[in-house]
Amino acid sequence: MRITADDNPKNNIKNMSTAYLETTKNVYKEAAENPQVGLCCTTTPIWQLPGLDIPVRMQQMNYGCGSTVHPRDLVKNPRVLYVGVGGGMELLQFAYFSRQKNGVIGVDVVDEMLQASRDNFKEAEALNPWFKSEFVDLKKGDALNLPVEDNSIDVAAQNCLFNIFKHDELKLALQEMYRVLKPHGRLVMSDPICEQPINETLREDERLRALCLSGSLPLWDYIKMITDCGFGTVEIRAKRPYRILDPKHYATNELLFIESVEVCAIKDPMPADGPCVFTGKTAIYFGDDECFDDNKGHVLMPNQPLAVCDKTGGALAALGREDIFISGSSFFYDGGGCC
Repeated sequence: MRITADDNPKNNIKNMSTAYLETTKNVYKEAAENPQVGLCCTTTPIWQLPGLDIPVRMQQMNYGCGSTVHPRDLVKNPRVLYVGVGGGMELLQFAYFSRQKNGVIGVDVVDEMLQASRDNFKEAEALNPWFKSEFVDLKKGDALNLPVEDNSIDVAAQNCLFNIFKHDELKLALQEMYRVLKPHGRLVMSDPICEQPINETLREDERLRALCLSGSLPLWDYIKMITDCGFGTVEIRAKRPYRILDPKHYATNELLFIESVEVCAIKDPMPADGPCVFTGKTAIYFGDDECFDDNKGHVLMPNQPLAVCDKTGGALAALGREDIFISGSSFFYDGGGCC
């Protein structure tokens, strides 16, 4: 297919209409019309919340690799954007916390998936007296050119979608999320990652990329793309085993171990010394003084663990003190940090 030039870089990428994007649409068109339970295999338990009853079909269409729904993000009636609607399960979960007309916006490029979500919401209304379909505003659109105004969203989310994109598209999708978020808004994502090199044959396999497998990046490459867009704070909330690509079934000479990662990127101002990335490190002071103060905003009380970003953990370790312990990264961070 001939690629037409355009002065707008967004349109240049959109107009590419590469084969793998068409394959992706076909994969999820089929998944909308005929739910495929094994299409994605999330290892994160579905939230069990009081008064929330999720239709079985929604659960069958939970095409993600983790969860983007975290109650501590969803306070004060947030306006939520979810890109790549699937069967609507996480949209319903977000609506549980929002409960206002058009409080949750769902964007998808696949007409059949949008319709499947509408149908599932009707069933959700019958099961949940508190829920109304009008709580969710479904829009036709794509992640590279979101039909959402600037600085209007409190929480944006995507689950196992951005992994489909190649480098320039992923960069633009992240920039679009940054654009629509309010200052201090949160981008919550779940995607596969892989620390081993993935060969070009796998990376260019249209169906494997559509299935969010062969586009997996190493974690720190993924984080750098997020912070390069301007997000000043990044939290690694969970990292779990996900899939194996083996030589018997895939074009690889070695076992490729794929993990899923849940990340929250916050639209905080970028610190002068670089972003704060939390990977589950903790600082513990066990000296004889009342506390330890590094005079940079970090006060350690005796034997009271303090979650620290990697940057602060490194600075404390560099002091060479024998009475401060810095744990390694657990890649499970749940708030309460130093910054």
